[in-house]
Amino acid sequence: MALAQRLDITYQTLYSELVQRSLDESFIAEFSPNGRFVPVEVKNKKYWYFDMPKPDGMGQNRRYVGPIADPEITKRVEAFKDLKADLRGRRRLVSTLAREAYLPRPPLITGQVVEELAKAGFFRLRGVLVGTVAYQCYSAVLGRRLNAVAMQTGDADFAQSHEISVAIGDSLPPILEVLRRVDPTFREIPSQMDGPVSTQFVSRDNFKVEFLTPNLGSDDQEGKPVRMPALGGAAAFPLRFLDYLIYQPIRAVLLHGAGVPVLIPPPEKYAVHKLIVGSRRKEDRDATAKAAKDRLQARSIFEAMIANRQHADLASAFMEAWDRGDHWIDAIRKSIATYDDDFQNSLRSELAKGVSELGSDPADYDLNRKPIEQ
Repeated sequence: MALAQRLDITYQTLYSELVQRSLDESFIAEFSPNGRFVPVEVKNKKYWYFDMPKPDGMGQNRRYVGPIADPEITKRVEAFKDLKADLRGRRRLVSTLAREAYLPRPPLITGQVVEELAKAGFFRLRGVLVGTVAYQCYSAVLGRRLNAVAMQTGDADFAQSHEISVAIGDSLPPILEVLRRVDPTFREIPSQMDGPVSTQFVSRDNFKVEFLTPNLGSDDQEGKPVRMPALGGAAAFPLRFLDYLIYQPIRAVLLHGAGVPVLIPPPEKYAVHKLIVGSRRKEDRDATAKAAKDRLQARSIFEAMIANRQHADLASAFMEAWDRGDHWIDAIRKSIATYDDDFQNSLRSELAKGVSELGSDPADYDLNRKPIEQ
Protein backbone atom coordinates (compact mmCIF):
# COMPACT_ATOMS: atom_id res chain seq x y z
CA MET A 1 0.00 0.00 0.00
CA ALA A 2 1.37 3.43 -0.97
CA LEU A 3 1.65 5.62 2.10
CA ALA A 4 0.75 9.31 2.10
CA GLN A 5 3.83 11.48 2.57
CA ARG A 6 4.21 12.78 6.11
CA LEU A 7 4.43 16.52 6.75
CA ASP A 8 7.54 17.73 8.55
CA ILE A 9 6.84 18.07 12.27
CA THR A 10 7.64 21.79 12.02
CA TYR A 11 4.66 22.35 9.74
CA GLN A 12 2.41 20.17 11.88
CA THR A 13 3.31 22.37 14.84
CA LEU A 14 2.65 25.55 12.84
CA TYR A 15 -0.76 24.24 11.84
CA SER A 16 -1.66 23.45 15.46
CA GLU A 17 -0.68 26.99 16.40
CA LEU A 18 -2.80 28.37 13.56
CA VAL A 19 -5.84 26.41 14.74
CA GLN A 20 -5.48 27.81 18.24
CA ARG A 21 -4.92 31.41 17.17
CA SER A 22 -7.68 31.36 14.54
CA LEU A 23 -10.22 30.12 17.05
CA ASP A 24 -9.12 32.79 19.52
CA GLU A 25 -9.54 35.56 16.95
CA SER A 26 -12.90 34.30 15.72
CA PHE A 27 -14.15 34.36 19.29
CA ILE A 28 -13.09 37.97 19.70
CA ALA A 29 -14.74 38.98 16.42
CA GLU A 30 -18.03 37.33 17.38
CA PHE A 31 -18.61 39.10 20.70
CA SER A 32 -18.49 42.70 21.88
CA PRO A 33 -16.72 43.69 25.11
CA ASN A 34 -19.94 45.49 26.08
CA GLY A 35 -21.80 42.20 26.55
CA ARG A 36 -21.49 39.29 28.93
CA PHE A 37 -21.56 35.51 28.80
CA VAL A 38 -24.30 33.76 30.76
CA PRO A 39 -24.91 30.03 31.43
CA VAL A 40 -28.38 28.79 30.44
CA GLU A 41 -29.91 25.37 31.05
CA VAL A 42 -31.98 23.92 28.17
CA LYS A 43 -33.55 20.46 28.49
CA ASN A 44 -31.17 19.47 31.31
CA LYS A 45 -28.09 20.53 29.34
CA LYS A 46 -26.08 23.70 29.99
CA TYR A 47 -25.04 26.14 27.28
CA TRP A 48 -23.25 29.47 27.06
CA TYR A 49 -25.19 32.42 25.66
CA PHE A 50 -24.03 36.00 25.11
CA ASP A 51 -26.19 38.91 26.27
CA MET A 52 -25.84 42.37 24.68
CA PRO A 53 -27.82 45.41 25.84
CA LYS A 54 -30.39 46.52 23.27
CA PRO A 55 -29.73 49.93 21.69
CA ASP A 56 -32.72 51.43 23.49
CA GLY A 57 -31.47 50.10 26.82
CA MET A 58 -34.61 48.02 27.27
CA GLY A 59 -33.51 44.44 27.85
CA GLN A 60 -30.94 42.17 26.22
CA ASN A 61 -30.29 40.58 22.83
CA ARG A 62 -29.23 36.97 23.48
CA ARG A 63 -27.04 34.88 21.16
CA TYR A 64 -26.14 31.22 21.37
CA VAL A 65 -22.44 30.44 21.98
CA GLY A 66 -22.10 26.69 22.60
CA PRO A 67 -22.18 23.85 25.12
CA ILE A 68 -20.59 24.50 28.51
CA ALA A 69 -19.29 20.92 28.29
CA ASP A 70 -17.08 21.91 25.32
CA PRO A 71 -13.76 22.74 27.03
CA GLU A 72 -12.50 24.87 24.13
CA ILE A 73 -15.54 27.14 24.26
CA THR A 74 -15.64 27.38 28.04
CA LYS A 75 -11.92 28.17 28.18
CA ARG A 76 -12.42 31.08 25.78
CA VAL A 77 -15.45 32.36 27.68
CA GLU A 78 -13.42 32.45 30.87
CA ALA A 79 -10.41 34.11 29.22
CA PHE A 80 -12.36 36.34 26.82
CA LYS A 81 -10.95 39.66 27.97
CA ASP A 82 -7.38 38.44 27.63
CA LEU A 83 -7.62 37.13 24.07
CA LYS A 84 -5.63 39.06 21.45
CA ALA A 85 -6.18 39.07 17.71
CA ASP A 86 -3.11 38.51 15.55
CA LEU A 87 -4.28 38.87 11.95
CA ARG A 88 -0.92 39.54 10.31
CA GLY A 89 0.79 36.73 12.17
CA ARG A 90 -1.87 34.24 11.12
CA ARG A 91 -1.63 35.33 7.51
CA ARG A 92 2.07 34.54 7.63
CA LEU A 93 1.32 31.10 9.06
CA VAL A 94 -1.22 30.37 6.31
CA SER A 95 1.23 31.52 3.63
CA THR A 96 4.02 29.37 5.06
CA LEU A 97 1.85 26.25 5.24
CA ALA A 98 0.62 26.71 1.67
CA ARG A 99 3.92 27.78 0.09
CA GLU A 100 6.46 25.66 1.97
CA ALA A 101 4.44 22.67 3.18
CA TYR A 102 2.35 22.54 -0.04
CA LEU A 103 -0.86 22.20 1.91
CA PRO A 104 -3.99 22.84 -0.17
CA ARG A 105 -5.49 26.30 -0.35
CA PRO A 106 -9.06 26.56 -1.62
CA PRO A 107 -9.94 28.62 -4.69
CA LEU A 108 -10.58 32.26 -3.82
CA ILE A 109 -14.37 32.10 -4.19
CA THR A 110 -14.53 28.98 -1.99
CA GLY A 111 -12.46 30.54 0.76
CA GLN A 112 -14.48 33.76 0.65
CA VAL A 113 -17.81 31.93 0.91
CA VAL A 114 -16.66 29.81 3.86
CA GLU A 115 -15.17 32.88 5.56
CA GLU A 116 -18.36 34.94 5.21
CA LEU A 117 -20.51 32.12 6.57
CA ALA A 118 -18.06 31.71 9.45
CA LYS A 119 -18.26 35.43 10.24
CA ALA A 120 -22.05 35.23 10.08
CA GLY A 121 -21.96 32.53 12.77
CA PHE A 122 -22.59 29.31 10.84
CA PHE A 123 -20.01 27.27 12.76
CA ARG A 124 -20.93 28.92 16.06
CA LEU A 125 -24.44 27.60 15.43
CA ARG A 126 -22.96 24.09 15.14
CA GLY A 127 -22.98 23.92 11.38
CA VAL A 128 -20.47 21.60 9.70
CA LEU A 129 -18.47 22.02 6.50
CA VAL A 130 -18.81 18.84 4.43
CA GLY A 131 -17.91 17.61 0.94
CA THR A 132 -14.69 18.24 -0.96
CA VAL A 133 -13.96 21.57 0.76
CA ALA A 134 -13.83 19.69 4.06
CA TYR A 135 -11.56 17.08 2.42
CA GLN A 136 -9.11 19.89 1.61
CA CYS A 137 -8.59 20.34 5.37
CA TYR A 138 -7.59 16.75 6.13
CA SER A 139 -3.98 16.93 4.90
CA ALA A 140 -3.19 19.36 7.71
CA VAL A 141 -5.36 17.52 10.24
CA LEU A 142 -3.69 14.16 9.53
CA GLY A 143 -0.19 15.53 8.96
CA ARG A 144 0.04 13.82 5.55
CA ARG A 145 -0.45 14.93 1.96
CA LEU A 146 -3.62 13.50 0.48
CA ASN A 147 -4.50 12.88 -3.15
CA ALA A 148 -4.67 16.31 -4.79
CA VAL A 149 -6.80 15.17 -7.76
CA ALA A 150 -9.67 14.48 -5.36
CA MET A 151 -9.63 18.11 -4.11
CA GLN A 152 -11.13 19.74 -7.22
CA THR A 153 -14.64 21.15 -6.78
CA GLY A 154 -16.91 23.93 -7.99
CA ASP A 155 -19.21 24.05 -5.00
CA ALA A 156 -19.34 24.16 -1.22
CA ASP A 157 -21.60 22.05 1.00
CA PHE A 158 -22.72 22.92 4.51
CA ALA A 159 -24.72 20.76 6.93
CA GLN A 160 -26.66 21.25 10.13
CA SER A 161 -28.91 18.99 12.18
CA HIS A 162 -32.55 20.09 12.05
CA GLU A 163 -32.88 19.35 15.77
CA ILE A 164 -30.01 21.75 16.52
CA SER A 165 -31.37 24.37 14.13
CA VAL A 166 -34.69 24.36 15.99
CA ALA A 167 -33.27 24.23 19.52
CA ILE A 168 -30.58 26.91 19.31
CA GLY A 169 -32.90 29.92 19.37
CA ASP A 170 -30.55 31.96 17.18
CA SER A 171 -30.12 32.46 13.44
CA LEU A 172 -27.73 33.60 10.74
CA PRO A 173 -28.51 36.79 8.84
CA PRO A 174 -30.35 36.17 5.54
CA ILE A 175 -28.19 33.69 3.63
CA LEU A 176 -28.50 35.48 0.32
CA GLU A 177 -27.22 38.69 1.92
CA VAL A 178 -24.22 36.81 3.33
CA LEU A 179 -23.37 35.22 -0.04
CA ARG A 180 -23.79 38.50 -1.93
CA ARG A 181 -21.06 40.03 0.21
CA VAL A 182 -18.79 37.68 -1.74
CA ASP A 183 -20.45 37.91 -5.15
CA PRO A 184 -23.55 40.06 -5.81
CA THR A 185 -24.63 37.67 -8.59
CA PHE A 186 -25.57 34.89 -6.15
CA ARG A 187 -29.22 33.88 -6.51
CA GLU A 188 -31.52 31.25 -5.06
CA ILE A 189 -32.30 28.04 -6.93
CA PRO A 190 -35.98 27.36 -6.17
CA SER A 191 -36.72 23.87 -4.90
CA GLN A 192 -38.52 21.63 -7.41
CA MET A 193 -40.57 20.14 -4.58
CA ASP A 194 -41.23 23.32 -2.58
CA GLY A 195 -40.73 26.40 -4.71
CA PRO A 196 -40.87 29.08 -1.99
CA VAL A 197 -37.77 27.72 -0.25
CA SER A 198 -34.22 27.09 -1.46
CA THR A 199 -31.47 24.73 -0.38
CA GLN A 200 -29.07 25.84 -3.14
CA PHE A 201 -27.61 29.15 -4.22
CA VAL A 202 -25.53 29.78 -7.34
CA SER A 203 -23.40 32.60 -8.72
CA ARG A 204 -23.20 33.76 -12.34
CA ASP A 205 -19.94 31.79 -12.61
CA ASN A 206 -21.80 28.64 -11.51
CA PHE A 207 -20.26 28.36 -8.06
CA LYS A 208 -22.90 26.55 -6.03
CA VAL A 209 -23.57 26.60 -2.29
CA GLU A 210 -25.84 23.93 -0.84
CA PHE A 211 -27.23 23.31 2.64
CA LEU A 212 -27.89 19.76 3.83
CA THR A 213 -29.48 18.08 6.83
CA PRO A 214 -29.87 14.43 7.90
CA ASN A 215 -32.96 12.62 6.67
CA LEU A 216 -34.17 10.70 9.71
CA GLY A 217 -37.77 10.41 8.58
CA SER A 218 -39.71 8.22 6.20
CA ASP A 219 -39.00 7.79 2.50
CA ASP A 220 -41.84 10.23 1.87
CA GLN A 221 -39.46 13.01 2.97
CA GLU A 222 -36.82 12.06 0.41
CA GLY A 223 -35.79 15.16 -1.51
CA LYS A 224 -38.27 17.47 0.26
CA PRO A 225 -36.55 20.62 1.58
CA VAL A 226 -36.45 20.98 5.36
CA ARG A 227 -37.00 24.45 6.76
CA MET A 228 -34.11 25.39 9.07
CA PRO A 229 -34.80 28.15 11.64
CA ALA A 230 -31.09 28.90 12.21
CA LEU A 231 -30.05 29.19 8.56
CA GLY A 232 -31.20 32.70 7.76
CA GLY A 233 -34.14 31.74 5.57
CA ALA A 234 -32.42 28.87 3.79
CA ALA A 235 -33.82 25.35 3.81
CA ALA A 236 -31.69 22.19 3.74
CA PHE A 237 -31.80 19.15 1.51
CA PRO A 238 -32.36 15.94 3.55
CA LEU A 239 -29.85 13.14 3.03
CA ARG A 240 -29.62 9.63 4.40
CA PHE A 241 -26.45 8.71 6.32
CA LEU A 242 -25.63 12.39 7.02
CA ASP A 243 -26.38 12.09 10.75
CA TYR A 244 -23.48 9.64 11.01
CA LEU A 245 -21.14 12.04 9.23
CA ILE A 246 -21.74 15.28 11.12
CA TYR A 247 -22.09 13.94 14.67
CA GLN A 248 -19.26 15.22 16.90
CA PRO A 249 -17.32 17.25 14.31
CA ILE A 250 -13.72 18.37 14.87
CA ARG A 251 -12.10 21.79 14.66
CA ALA A 252 -9.89 22.65 11.70
CA VAL A 253 -8.72 25.68 9.72
CA LEU A 254 -9.29 26.31 6.03
CA LEU A 255 -6.12 27.85 4.60
CA HIS A 256 -7.70 31.02 3.24
CA GLY A 257 -6.66 34.55 4.19
CA ALA A 258 -5.61 34.53 7.82
CA GLY A 259 -7.14 31.08 8.32
CA VAL A 260 -10.85 30.34 8.66
CA PRO A 261 -11.78 28.22 11.70
CA VAL A 262 -14.34 25.58 10.69
CA LEU A 263 -16.00 22.43 11.95
CA ILE A 264 -15.55 19.33 9.76
CA PRO A 265 -16.41 15.64 10.20
CA PRO A 266 -13.74 13.42 11.80
CA PRO A 267 -11.58 12.08 8.94
CA GLU A 268 -12.38 8.44 9.71
CA LYS A 269 -16.11 9.09 9.48
CA TYR A 270 -15.64 11.13 6.33
CA ALA A 271 -13.83 8.19 4.69
CA VAL A 272 -16.40 5.58 5.70
CA HIS A 273 -19.24 7.89 4.67
CA LYS A 274 -17.63 8.28 1.23
CA LEU A 275 -17.61 4.51 0.84
CA ILE A 276 -21.34 4.52 1.53
CA VAL A 277 -22.39 7.40 -0.73
CA GLY A 278 -19.99 6.26 -3.46
CA SER A 279 -21.99 3.07 -3.90
CA ARG A 280 -25.41 4.70 -3.82
CA ARG A 281 -25.15 7.38 -6.49
CA LYS A 282 -27.49 6.94 -9.43
CA GLU A 283 -26.08 5.39 -12.57
CA ASP A 284 -25.37 8.27 -14.94
CA ARG A 285 -22.20 9.82 -16.27
CA ASP A 286 -21.95 12.60 -13.71
CA ALA A 287 -22.79 10.28 -10.81
CA THR A 288 -20.20 7.74 -11.94
CA ALA A 289 -17.50 10.41 -11.87
CA LYS A 290 -18.64 11.58 -8.42
CA ALA A 291 -18.64 7.99 -7.11
CA ALA A 292 -15.06 7.53 -8.32
CA LYS A 293 -14.10 10.76 -6.55
CA ASP A 294 -15.85 9.61 -3.35
CA ARG A 295 -13.83 6.40 -3.32
CA LEU A 296 -10.58 8.17 -4.15
CA GLN A 297 -11.06 10.52 -1.20
CA ALA A 298 -11.90 7.59 1.08
CA ARG A 299 -8.85 5.64 -0.03
CA SER A 300 -6.52 8.61 0.44
CA ILE A 301 -7.73 9.16 4.02
CA PHE A 302 -7.55 5.44 4.80
CA GLU A 303 -3.95 5.32 3.61
CA ALA A 304 -2.98 8.38 5.66
CA MET A 305 -4.61 7.12 8.86
CA ILE A 306 -3.14 3.65 8.45
CA ALA A 307 0.29 5.22 7.99
CA ASN A 308 -0.37 7.16 11.21
CA ARG A 309 -1.26 3.89 12.97
CA GLN A 310 -4.78 5.18 13.68
CA HIS A 311 -6.26 1.69 13.30
CA ALA A 312 -8.56 2.02 16.27
CA ASP A 313 -10.06 5.33 15.06
CA LEU A 314 -10.76 3.82 11.65
CA ALA A 315 -12.19 0.66 13.14
CA SER A 316 -14.45 2.59 15.51
CA ALA A 317 -16.00 4.58 12.62
CA PHE A 318 -16.28 1.43 10.51
CA MET A 319 -17.94 -0.57 13.29
CA GLU A 320 -20.44 2.20 14.04
CA ALA A 321 -21.54 2.26 10.40
CA TRP A 322 -21.57 -1.55 10.11
CA ASP A 323 -23.75 -1.89 13.21
CA ARG A 324 -26.44 0.32 11.66
CA GLY A 325 -27.73 -2.48 9.48
CA ASP A 326 -27.83 -4.21 6.12
CA HIS A 327 -28.14 -1.11 3.93
CA TRP A 328 -24.97 0.31 5.45
CA ILE A 329 -23.10 -2.99 5.20
CA ASP A 330 -24.11 -3.49 1.59
CA ALA A 331 -23.00 0.03 0.61
CA ILE A 332 -19.60 -0.38 2.31
CA ARG A 333 -18.95 -3.74 0.68
CA LYS A 334 -19.87 -2.50 -2.78
CA SER A 335 -17.40 0.36 -2.61
CA ILE A 336 -14.58 -1.73 -1.15
CA ALA A 337 -15.11 -4.26 -3.97
CA THR A 338 -14.21 -1.57 -6.55
CA TYR A 339 -10.64 -1.25 -5.23
CA ASP A 340 -7.74 -3.36 -6.45
CA ASP A 341 -7.10 -6.63 -4.60
CA ASP A 342 -3.98 -5.41 -2.82
CA PHE A 343 -5.77 -2.42 -1.32
CA GLN A 344 -8.83 -4.49 -0.39
CA ASN A 345 -6.69 -7.01 1.44
CA SER A 346 -4.63 -4.33 3.19
CA LEU A 347 -7.71 -2.38 4.25
CA ARG A 348 -9.44 -5.46 5.67
CA SER A 349 -6.26 -6.43 7.50
CA GLU A 350 -5.77 -2.99 9.04
CA LEU A 351 -9.43 -2.69 10.03
CA ALA A 352 -9.23 -6.12 11.65
CA LYS A 353 -6.28 -4.88 13.75
CA GLY A 354 -8.31 -1.90 14.87
CA VAL A 355 -11.38 -3.99 15.72
CA SER A 356 -9.18 -6.26 17.83
CA GLU A 357 -7.60 -3.25 19.57
CA LEU A 358 -11.11 -2.16 20.53
CA GLY A 359 -11.79 -5.52 22.13
CA SER A 360 -14.13 -6.94 19.48
CA ASP A 361 -13.91 -9.95 17.18
CA PRO A 362 -13.12 -9.09 13.52
CA ALA A 363 -15.23 -12.07 12.47
CA ASP A 364 -18.31 -10.24 13.77
CA TYR A 365 -17.77 -7.67 11.03
CA ASP A 366 -17.08 -10.08 8.14
CA LEU A 367 -13.67 -8.51 7.74
CA ASN A 368 -12.05 -11.77 6.74
CA ARG A 369 -14.57 -12.51 4.03
CA LYS A 370 -14.50 -11.18 0.48
CA PRO A 371 -16.91 -8.32 -0.22
CA ILE A 372 -20.09 -9.22 -2.09
CA GLU A 373 -19.90 -9.58 -5.86
CA GLN A 374 -21.03 -6.68 -8.03
